[in-house]
Amino acid sequence: MAWTTSDIPDLTGKNAVVTGPTLGGIGYYVARGLVAAGARVILAGRSWEKLDAAAAALDEEVPGARLDRVALDLSSLQAVRAGAEAIAAATFEGGGPLHLLVNNAGVMATPQSRTVDDLDLQMATNHFGPFLLTGLLLEPLAESGEGRIVTMSSVAHKVARKAPLGFPTAQVGRYSPWGVYSQSKLANLLFTFELQRRLEKAGLPVAAYAAHPGLAATHLMANGASRTMIAPIASIGEAAVRAMAQTPEAGAWPALMAATYPGLEPATYIGPSGAFEGGGPPKPVSASRLARDPEAARALWELSEQTTGVAYP
Repeated sequence: MAWTTSDIPDLTGKNAVVTGPTLGGIGYYVARGLVAAGARVILAGRSWEKLDAAAAALDEEVPGARLDRVALDLSSLQAVRAGAEAIAAATFEGGGPLHLLVNNAGVMATPQSRTVDDLDLQMATNHFGPFLLTGLLLEPLAESGEGRIVTMSSVAHKVARKAPLGFPTAQVGRYSPWGVYSQSKLANLLFTFELQRRLEKAGLPVAAYAAHPGLAATHLMANGASRTMIAPIASIGEAAVRAMAQTPEAGAWPALMAATYPGLEPATYIGPSGAFEGGGPPKPVSASRLARDPEAARALWELSEQTTGVAYP
């Protein structure tokens, strides 16, 4: 039988973090699914206004929802460190430890831009920031004895023909917003699979998973990001892509399955089951061969530790 949100187990007593919980977006519906099952959720995002709006809507939709809010800008390494400290403090105050981290926040195909750390904005927000955040929260996750980490990727990772292994502050050649986006989504999978290998080697009681939302009509799509999300579909035109897109609520299902399904094999990648993985009930899906390359994963890992300054076990 296909997975549905009714399969989410009772999460009473569990503490979770969801990044990028903008009202109406995928992160919002991930958070809603978790709080509806009884979890206490820390909403982490850049804008206090958006965090307040999401929290207010969740309070209305899920009476008695247990929520906290933390400012988190994944594009700044210093801000990520501050956000991780605030998350750890909020978890402790709420009776910690931390059971779940959902790395959902991201940007898509933005124009070329450098961050305060002189990193590409997309790589910083989509990979280096989550890499640092996860490393800083690994201890409270391990303390739960059953921690889970879910990182959102995309079918666009299959467009990438090489891993993003260049020196991150270098600017070489013509900038391709979609090329960098696909590489950042590939990085999410390389990170997840290498993280799981390292967690097992270190004997830590934490499991890493990845998910992708399929073709979801989110705020990113509203900004024109649908054009190359799935090349075979996008070729028929943006209007058709929008018509075929599923709701953000459905786009949250793969992450919710990865976050909550009992006994799910670590390092599983979850996505929609429909054509082109564009929509439908979630199920385990395949990553590209490059995403499963252990040498590329190790090289990216070393580069990421050097860039962020975080040391994993």
